[in-house]
Amino acid sequence: MLPSLFISHGSPMLALEPGASGPALKRLAAALKRPKAIVVVSAHWESRELLVSSSPTPQTWHDFGGFPAALYAVQYPAPGDPALAQRVTELLCAAGMPTRLDPQRPFDHGTWVPLSLMYPHADIPVVQVSLPTQLGPKFQELVGSALASLRDDDVLLIGSGSITHNLGELDWRAGPQSIEPWALAFRDWMIEKLQADDTQALHDYRHLAPFAMRNHPSDEHLLPLYFARGAGTKFAIVHQGFTLGALGMDIYRFD
Repeated sequence: MLPSLFISHGSPMLALEPGASGPALKRLAAALKRPKAIVVVSAHWESRELLVSSSPTPQTWHDFGGFPAALYAVQYPAPGDPALAQRVTELLCAAGMPTRLDPQRPFDHGTWVPLSLMYPHADIPVVQVSLPTQLGPKFQELVGSALASLRDDDVLLIGSGSITHNLGELDWRAGPQSIEPWALAFRDWMIEKLQADDTQALHDYRHLAPFAMRNHPSDEHLLPLYFARGAGTKFAIVHQGFTLGALGMDIYRFD
């Protein structure tokens, strides 16, 4: 059975400058059984309702600005999987979460950037599930739980976001060993609660975690972690690190 994963996808430049995360993602993919398909909840598909991408040929969306031309030339032509999208929709509806298909949705960079490092041949079908951010952590765990059975069929479930995400306080000159204490304190608190399986604390992280609002002025980049947690049980750390002083690059798995 495949695990569910939480991947901190960092800056879009990760696709061209993979740093320590790229090799970690490559090793992780090599250690896993090859998926038949991949389902991703990305921080970059916020929505009011649950949506599931159903295009057979999703486009690669460069949903950012101000980066080098080489990044806009990167394509990730993985196929979609309309049949899997329909199954995902049925599982979510059966769990009491109304969901509909979106036949137009392209791959945002929260999906194609990490997948380009894990599965560079882009030959595994990918389906995205949207992120109704206003419904919070508990709802994302319910989404993960509703889709957990897909793991039995060799479908890899990924929540793609960031363990810390305050773009306004990044230091673009900082090296990998330069870590802001407030970012480290939050990351370490999250790991402590994940290891303790402290659901109550994790759901109320914005009130209980140190520097929660400073690390996540909005919580769309942390919510995919709860999707991954809902789809698995046993927590393990795959990779830890920071870039730009305060941007967490951790990767976790739930078996």
